[in-house]
Amino acid sequence: MTDLHTTRAILSNLIAFDTTSILPNRHCIDYLAAKLEDAGARVEIFGDETGKKANLWATIGPEGDGGIVLSGHTDVVPVADQDWTSDPFELVERDGKLFGRGTCDMKAFIAAAVAMAPEFAKHATARPVHFAFTYDEETGCLGGQALVEVLRERGLRPSIGIVGEPTEMRIIEGHKGCYEYTTHFHGSEGHGSAPDLGVNAVEYAVRFISKLLELKDALKSKAPEDSRFDPPWTTINTGSLIGGVAHNVIPGKATVQWEMRPVQVSDADFVKGELATHVEHLNQQMKAVHPDAGVHTHTIAEVVGLEPMTENAARDLITELTGANGCDVVPFGTEAGLFQSIGMDVVVCGPGSIAQAHKPDEYISLDQLDQCITMLKRLCSRLSTPRP
Repeated sequence: MTDLHTTRAILSNLIAFDTTSILPNRHCIDYLAAKLEDAGARVEIFGDETGKKANLWATIGPEGDGGIVLSGHTDVVPVADQDWTSDPFELVERDGKLFGRGTCDMKAFIAAAVAMAPEFAKHATARPVHFAFTYDEETGCLGGQALVEVLRERGLRPSIGIVGEPTEMRIIEGHKGCYEYTTHFHGSEGHGSAPDLGVNAVEYAVRFISKLLELKDALKSKAPEDSRFDPPWTTINTGSLIGGVAHNVIPGKATVQWEMRPVQVSDADFVKGELATHVEHLNQQMKAVHPDAGVHTHTIAEVVGLEPMTENAARDLITELTGANGCDVVPFGTEAGLFQSIGMDVVVCGPGSIAQAHKPDEYISLDQLDQCITMLKRLCSRLSTPRP
């Protein structure tokens, strides 16, 4: 109960920090750094170019490779236009549940990990435990990508990663990648009565979307026979089409926001190759009317998926700690694939349900939080045992 009380207190403070992705997270990172330093951790803070956002990397235990990483993102999604029954940035308890923005996605896991830091300090004599808390996961895993590059450059080689996204404490050993793009169309405005004299950016955006829909269908036939994902193929989603100012004006600008969730890298290469050919054709048509017209795609993020592995020390460890029977894969993305890309064995396992994430009255149940704390307490004994 003491561990749950401490975790709840830390979670309450974390929820009070409005770390919506468009806002700074530095105040939250500074709070976590102070808590971990009090527990004896060696803490480093890596700021972004603005100085307003930062990643935290902290270590308890001996120097060296083979450590266990506890990973979580500090940013949350907006609450604008959502109908909350309580202040989203104040932790409220009702009926065995803790309500607040970020409770399940994913500040509860961060709070539990930090609450257990003093216990880790007592037991981490043979193997280090690392804390990796990042910014801007919700907008493209930007902080995670930056942190992984730091680890790569320094040659740091932790062996196991536990990403505490909400899985109801199920072990997730695989998920799709997440590639996000914004494609801009620059046309030439004019009067709607003479459409041939302008370049209609919205119409060319529609042609681009039509190609996305064509590729969306084509990907279904490329699903690997042994794919465990639901759906088993790489998906494409057109998120928005923005353009135009009036009924009688040829729109000079349009923007398409879209994403794909690759099951395999070859699918992403296929889509990008097909689109490159299509965009070249669109550019030729647009520039034939106006030389400054054209199409440009801005890559928001290309975050690799978490590939299921035959041998996975992280999966084996969490299976022992939780007593879970079997593992799953999920379609949503996390930072797990980033850690896998630098040679770590990784799983996603954390308290709460993804069904509650991003919704009004987001919550985490006390039972789920207690299960997470139990797993982390059992982890302590592994820190006094050298890596196999």
